[in-house]
Amino acid sequence: MLRSAGRIVAFTGAGLSTEAGIPDFRSPGGRWSRMKPIMFQDFVEQDEARCESWRRRFDMDAEIRLAVPTRGHRAIASWIQAGKSPAVITQNIDNLHQASGIPDDAVIEVHGNTTYAMCLDCARRHEIEDLRGPFQATGEAPRCEACGGFVKTATISFGQPMPEAAMARATALAGNCDLFVVVGSSLVVYPAADLPRMARDQGARVVIINREPTPGDRYAHLLLRGEIGDILGHFVL
Repeated sequence: MLRSAGRIVAFTGAGLSTEAGIPDFRSPGGRWSRMKPIMFQDFVEQDEARCESWRRRFDMDAEIRLAVPTRGHRAIASWIQAGKSPAVITQNIDNLHQASGIPDDAVIEVHGNTTYAMCLDCARRHEIEDLRGPFQATGEAPRCEACGGFVKTATISFGQPMPEAAMARATALAGNCDLFVVVGSSLVVYPAADLPRMARDQGARVVIINREPTPGDRYAHLLLRGEIGDILGHFVL
């Protein structure tokens, strides 16, 4: 399928990042089985929620900073570098696709990115390292120096609108590829989880690589069960 495809699109989820040492959120034993997700509206309205959100972000900082791309990341990067794939669509927020050598503009992040932050009012970018010291010193959630707005990691929280531009690009790619490869996604978070169906409806072949069954398996032409690195390590172009 890889050899014959002219336009490959990979769609990646948490299973790819867990092999890099970044814990999953949704799986049994994951973060959300131990702590309740913070809703976007609560972040906006409650100082306590903003502080807790930033405490959690800094608690997981070492996992993010120390993680390196896996064989799976490198295989997907090779498809793009070989000119077989225009971009990767990812639900992951860890920047590992960029670290694997994929250009920023070829990584479509439908759930955002936790390696930097944005002001919710003026959209000014803030670096995590610049925010750590003041937060640890005062315990107060950061505010934007430019406009005073609330600063939040550049991720999409529950209740926060999906990024329109990223979803539009992802939808267009799913509708204009001949091979759509799902890698490590449980395919339970919509609207992104509907992309494999969109791809199949437009005539693409669909491959799903995951350790567990997913609701999207019925759209797949090929299902591969196992460790992602072990599987994709054989498919470097």
